[in-house]
Amino acid sequence: MLRVGVVGLGYAGTTHLTSFAAIPGVEVVALAGKEADRLASLGTEYNLPHLFADWQQLVALPELDVVSIATPNALHHPIAVAALAAGKHVFCEKPLALNTAEAAEMVQAAKDNDRVLEVAFNHRRRADVQFARRYLDEVGIGRIYHSRASWKRRAGIPGLFSWFTNKSMAGGGALIDLGPHVLDSLLFLLGEPRVVAVSAVTHGELGRTGHGAMNKQEQMASTAQTGASSAFEVEDLASALFRLDDGSSVAFEISWAGHTVDDEDISIELLGVYGGLRLFVPRYASDDTLRMYRDVAGEPVTIVPEVHVPGGEHPLVIAEFVDAVRGEDWNSHRGDFALHRTAVLDACYRSAAEGREVRLDS
Repeated sequence: MLRVGVVGLGYAGTTHLTSFAAIPGVEVVALAGKEADRLASLGTEYNLPHLFADWQQLVALPELDVVSIATPNALHHPIAVAALAAGKHVFCEKPLALNTAEAAEMVQAAKDNDRVLEVAFNHRRRADVQFARRYLDEVGIGRIYHSRASWKRRAGIPGLFSWFTNKSMAGGGALIDLGPHVLDSLLFLLGEPRVVAVSAVTHGELGRTGHGAMNKQEQMASTAQTGASSAFEVEDLASALFRLDDGSSVAFEISWAGHTVDDEDISIELLGVYGGLRLFVPRYASDDTLRMYRDVAGEPVTIVPEVHVPGGEHPLVIAEFVDAVRGEDWNSHRGDFALHRTAVLDACYRSAAEGREVRLDS
């Protein structure tokens, strides 16, 4: 029996709680969070014996095997390091940490304490992403020399002027919020190349003027708020060029808001010598999201596979984490691949701030 404690009471925390509780041989026994009423409500609903306002108390529970982190980004590092030092395995929401240094400390703590550290990269578990990976393995499109990857929203700033748009709590805006999923899926499809250099720009024009909120009532209130332009501390758009260690390149763009046709659209396009592949997911679509392009008998052909995305990727990635904890090869589950993704996004922020290309350490 694996005994789990969850930190966080929002959507992600509730998803963790529900997903762990549904796995045979796993028992959620503790929950921590600041919202007293919601903490009590979830404790009653799931019959949890231990409820804490402070995450340190949860981590200190000797009977816990796993700590699941679903908090604002700034808390990922301190909770994970403390939990790993206490001998707990850790499942963490993305991003792994605010920056490379914190992420590296988390990975080192997993290695030093011989524990599993995994991150909730659930988008790569979508059925269309998995099909695309198999197509690339079994059929292929030749050498992939350039890719385009993006997640663009028309008006999708989550919690305008909440912790999401506070730099010290979130570490950044759209790039650190949506970027990890797109970057993870892209690198997964490409076969895990390393990003060696980035050149990036960031903008926060809409957010600073109170526009682009996911919630329209929230937007109207924030637009009328005096001094709103100084409360939005992060970017609502980031654009970057990546150079990869295999010589290929990536055009990468992430936005929370923009006066554009894009409305919650995720796109990954791979350009190969013998063919191309595009994954396009408008508003979390579950069907008709894949296209493959190639020449057949001298003519251009578009291949449209019938792939249905049933959903449930978050419970799936948590089930895979449990399998890793129950397995014997913990060395391949220390968070190293998540560390590289954090380093890439961190380099993007540095590049944008310094106005130059930034190279990543090998």
